[in-house]
Amino acid sequence: MATTYLARETNAQGIIEYPPPEHQTWHDLIVRQQATLPGRACQEYLDGLAKLQLPLNRIPQLGEIDRVLQQTTGWRTAAVPALISFGRFFGLLADKAFPVATFIRRREDFDYIQEPDIFHEIAGHCPLLTHPAFATFNETYGKLGLTADKTERTFLARLYWFTVEFGLVGRQAQERRIYGGGILSSPAETEYALSGKPEYREFNIADVLRTPYRIDRIQPIYYVIDSIDTLFELAHTDIMSAVRRAMSQGLYPPHPSLTHTGE
Repeated sequence: MATTYLARETNAQGIIEYPPPEHQTWHDLIVRQQATLPGRACQEYLDGLAKLQLPLNRIPQLGEIDRVLQQTTGWRTAAVPALISFGRFFGLLADKAFPVATFIRRREDFDYIQEPDIFHEIAGHCPLLTHPAFATFNETYGKLGLTADKTERTFLARLYWFTVEFGLVGRQAQERRIYGGGILSSPAETEYALSGKPEYREFNIADVLRTPYRIDRIQPIYYVIDSIDTLFELAHTDIMSAVRRAMSQGLYPPHPSLTHTGE
């Protein structure tokens, strides 16, 4: 499906000029988001958020984010169109560059947008990119994706989905927190994810790679890692061997909520 958004480009000074209504959208999004974070977002994310010092009244420039990421983990952002190819996505991550689409959602997409916008990327993911384990996992993932074939990439996508996008952390239920940017950029899912309503599964890469998901539904299943440093350990395992085993075994049946259409 063709994108309905166009990324904004930098001017001669390297600055992206956003109109006032888009700054207001950023303000409303981040104020609403930050009200849901206490007691739900993991401490490593909150620490990264403090380092970034995201402005409330305007969309930040990528250079502001880059200065913090470079000082902490050596990462940077990369301005991209709304949608990019898998090859470019993997290549950027392998080069320690996190792709950021330089547009912000319209009001009619305020609560949910399928195309990741600058709020999702900056407020959802960049705080944790200041943490070495999260940064290392993303770099490793990019390098694996570059050499994977088309089918292998579809299985790798499930690993990314259930960690970077929709991951939870904390072995004990009372300690469970959110680190996935797909959750943390959605106040509704931030509240839902720890409500006890979804199914919580202990992280096991063999299961993760075989679990179907949909991008247009709130998640019925979350996989939970013990700590953010678990991502360090995962980055140093033989992920591609696990991918090939999952390919030979096939996918699990989808969760009933993913096949239900009567909404």
